Amino acid sequence: MDLTLIAKALAIAVGGIAPAIAIGKIGSKAMESIGRNPESAGKILVPMLLAAAFAEAIAIYALVIAFSIK
Repeated sequence: MDLTLIAKALAIAVGGIAPAIAIGKIGSKAMESIGRNPESAGKILVPMLLAAAFAEAIAIYALVIAFSIK
């Protein structure tokens, strides 16, 4: 079995777990906060989207690393 294939799979798997958990937690806490104070939905939306975008960027970096492994 080719070890580079295993390395690529591990890089994308490990690099994708943390952002997935982070995005789930971001959405969960945002919905909880909006549920407690519905008037704050407009103020919560933009920081929530920015945090989700930064978390997603980490997954994209892992994908780039996985593609660069030779």
